[in-house]
Amino acid sequence: GRMWIPGVQALATFLGLLSAGLAIALKDPVADLAGWAFIIWRRPFEVGDRIQIGLHAGDVIDLGLFQFTLNEIGAWVNADQSTGRIIHVPNGKVFTDPVANYNKGFRYIWNEVPVVVTFESDWRKAKQILTKIAIKHAEHLTAQAEQELLAASQQYLINYRKLTPIVYTKVVDSGVQLTIRYLIEPRKRRGTEHAIWEDILTEFATYADIDLAYHTVRGFKNTDEGKPALRAPMASPQPSGERVDE
Repeated sequence: GRMWIPGVQALATFLGLLSAGLAIALKDPVADLAGWAFIIWRRPFEVGDRIQIGLHAGDVIDLGLFQFTLNEIGAWVNADQSTGRIIHVPNGKVFTDPVANYNKGFRYIWNEVPVVVTFESDWRKAKQILTKIAIKHAEHLTAQAEQELLAASQQYLINYRKLTPIVYTKVVDSGVQLTIRYLIEPRKRRGTEHAIWEDILTEFATYADIDLAYHTVRGFKNTDEGKPALRAPMASPQPSGERVDE
């Protein structure tokens, strides 16, 4: 009977190594199946949602047992529009990568359009113009967004005090930055920003006291420029040191 012991030990070792190998080989498929169950059960996203998972963003166009499929947006296209590529993402990624859903809960996103005018411009007038443009393109969404926010706040801790468009003021190196902030539906972000910029260019062109700023190199002579009280004193002329013989 003892002759069988080495054979049994060898078989046990073989089965142990085989089990370990199978566990390693099947780790990803098992994780993908678990991810599929999680997606179906918890519904972090559905077909038709726009999401970002890890470095990939796009519209969900298919859900499978082992992977889901995105119609990619962004990447080299500098906007939330389709690149034309289809991306297959393993379901297990929902356990390892953050998932951002553009549609779930509150289906609007905040977008910002920074506009920089020169220091010499009438920035108050520019701010009034930008506020009018922002209201024109985004205020119609406010009432609907408030209703959806009220519904979403029953499930998520979402609290926005102000949903109407607003323009913020900030000083930057090249001028005064006026940032339009407004709510928009995710798929309309680029189109709305395009329309806003066209209105800005059209409006600013009619005013002689408003100029868009850009990065420049400028020399500043502090003895002649700026506020008079802050100017540096003029240096007294130095004697030449030459001797004049009578």
